[in-house]
Order: sequence, then structure tokens, then C-alpha cells
Amino acid sequence: MEFDAVVLAGGGSTRFGGVDKAMLVLDGVSLLDRVLSATAGATETVVVGAVRTAYREVKWTLEEPPAGGPVAGLAAGLAYGTAPVVVVVSCDLPWITAKDVDGLVTSLGDHDGYGLRDTSGQEQQLAAAYRRTALADAIAQVGDPRDKSVRRTLAVLDLAWTAPTRAGDDVDTWADLDD
Repeated sequence: MEFDAVVLAGGGSTRFGGVDKAMLVLDGVSLLDRVLSATAGATETVVVGAVRTAYREVKWTLEEPPAGGPVAGLAAGLAYGTAPVVVVVSCDLPWITAKDVDGLVTSLGDHDGYGLRDTSGQEQQLAAAYRRTALADAIAQVGDPRDKSVRRTLAVLDLAWTAPTRAGDDVDTWADLDD
């Protein structure tokens, strides 16, 4: 099934002391490039965040207003592409693979979205495949997307989830890279 990818890479990395989390290197590959590799099957990929060096060609955009949070990032990213399915991933998912992304897309079924759970069982709304129209409608319902909660914004959607998996584990602290 055809899909577009929206990669969120605009956060401030405050728990990393301002170090650009997207450019952290794990096993010789930046976190951003790991996610871009996992989403390489997308028809179109847009990264929401400052332009950086990446291993493949992508489009770049910024949320409005800058630093407006992940829902503002989703709104900015949805302006790109036309595929009926959009895979949304944050740049801090170093263990996600192309097989995981394909599984999200093919398992969407009749749901509005299908996402990963991390190894603790936490649902990862920023590691999921969504029907473009459902995602756009949910974002439109909140009005100004600046500083809105992702969980509250997407609560109106019919979402399904994988079993807990390492692919859903994100990197929020330095210790997370050592796991």
C-alpha cells in the first residue's frame, strides 16, 4: 500500500542538554538516518525540523510557529504528499525498521491508525500509520495546533496497537541509548 512519511525532528532535546537528538549516532548511524532508512518505502518523506545532513533525499519543513510542539509538527508535515496513509515517526526511534513500518501500514485494516507499543506496553502515537483524512480531521478539530497534547488530539481516532516491541522504544535520555 502506498504511504507517505512524516518524520518529527523539531524538538529541543532538553533532556540531552541541547544536543541535537536527531544527529546522535548509534552504531555508526544517526538516529535521523535510522528512521529515514525505516521509512525509505514512502512515496514522499518530509522531515519536520531544521535541515540537517541525511543519507537520502527528503523534503524539509518547520512547524508554525517554530517550536510549536508535535501536533503543530504533524499539521506542517501533512501539507506534503498525497498518499492515503501517512506513517508518522519521531526521529528518536532507533530500533524501528522498514519491516516494522510495512507492518504498520499493512495492519491498518479498518482503523484510523495502527501504532507501535514500546517494550513497557506504552502506546506510541508518534510511531504509527494513519489514514491521512482521519489524522487531518483530528488535527483540524483542535484548532491552533500549537502546544496541544498528541494523546488528546488523537483520542478521537479509532487506533489499534501492536504487542510490545523494541521498535517502539524511543530515546528520551542518554541512558536509553545504552539499553
